[in-house]
Amino acid sequence: MRPYPTGSWMPIALSADLPAGTVMPAQSPAGPVALWRSRSGRAAAFADRCPHRGMRLSRGFVRGETLSCIYHGWRYAQEGNCLRIPAHPGLTPPDTIRVAMQPVEDGDGIIWISAGEPAAGPPRFDGLAPLRSMMAETDIAALEAAAGTKSAAGLLDYTHNAQTVQLLLAPEGQARTLMHVLVDEDSNPTQRIAASRAAEALRRAAEHISRSGIAQ
Repeated sequence: MRPYPTGSWMPIALSADLPAGTVMPAQSPAGPVALWRSRSGRAAAFADRCPHRGMRLSRGFVRGETLSCIYHGWRYAQEGNCLRIPAHPGLTPPDTIRVAMQPVEDGDGIIWISAGEPAAGPPRFDGLAPLRSMMAETDIAALEAAAGTKSAAGLLDYTHNAQTVQLLLAPEGQARTLMHVLVDEDSNPTQRIAASRAAEALRRAAEHISRSGIAQ
């Protein structure tokens, strides 16, 4: 899924959207993940499938520093190994029972994930701060066509009604794109509202292009 090949970082969510003690579904270059944050604030990304019966772990719940499956309560540590099987409370689960994990970096208000081991850390956007995320029902090509410019390493500059906004793009399949809206860190509330409206205008324009087949 362009522009994040295996071994590179993809922005999967904003840090503010994953409070401590919560879990959410997300999409990574390797497929669906359960993105969760422990009570102490550490983020982790598990393959969204419990090894027991295949239930989505993103429907589970966080207990302290562990994630529990909602189906039979199997509990997993941040390292992916199973810690407890409620039906067999006296059993120490073997180390072979574990959930596949992906590398996660959480910094500057953005949660990044990688399929495979990246050679370096995720990019930094000095002077910018995350504002919000929104889903566009279209691909990156249509967003680029609507903006009239190409994205560079997933970052797209767009100007609407004299308001320039930076959009960090993360593809979710063939026809959906997660847009993370970035603004100047010293922007005022009026500028932030304008940036949000600019991003919404781009989304509408790109979805229209996608429906009409203009970007093909």
